[in-house]
Amino acid sequence: MKIVVATSGASGVNLGLKVLTLLPKDVQKHFIMSENSKTVLSKELGDVTVHENNDIGASVASGSFGTDAMIIAPCSMNTLAKIACGISDNLVTRCAAVMIKEQKKLILAPREMPFSAIALENMQKLASLGIIIAPPVMAYYSEQQTLDEMENFVIGKWFDLLGIQNNLYKRWK
Repeated sequence: MKIVVATSGASGVNLGLKVLTLLPKDVQKHFIMSENSKTVLSKELGDVTVHENNDIGASVASGSFGTDAMIIAPCSMNTLAKIACGISDNLVTRCAAVMIKEQKKLILAPREMPFSAIALENMQKLASLGIIIAPPVMAYYSEQQTLDEMENFVIGKWFDLLGIQNNLYKRWK
């Protein structure tokens, strides 16, 4: 399985990085960071192909590359709006456009709240195209006690959406 993980905006970039570290070893990982995300990156990524956001010619920019899924976590309202309007002016938005045209799984994790009417309209438009809108929202049945457990819950839910088996959170009984 080939998965692209992208981060946009600066707040919450740690969730995108944690997704990378928790993906199984047998997943081929590709990573794209917006310029704002790079300012908060402070550790090694390990076994990941990192693409420059301005490299529109990167492998993941083509449908023929065969990417299976993409998650943008966090997804800024700017990136979400560009995707909703079909603007592909960087590698993150180009890769998202490829996911849409190839009818591949695309998960967006919008990070800002409250959501404005414009953001909600953009999310509704994308959801009607089959894009999964999955903000990092807590549930309390899994009884998280720490920030790490809360992050694992959110990432576990995203992995469920991607069809990746995981034991990152306590499931409903």
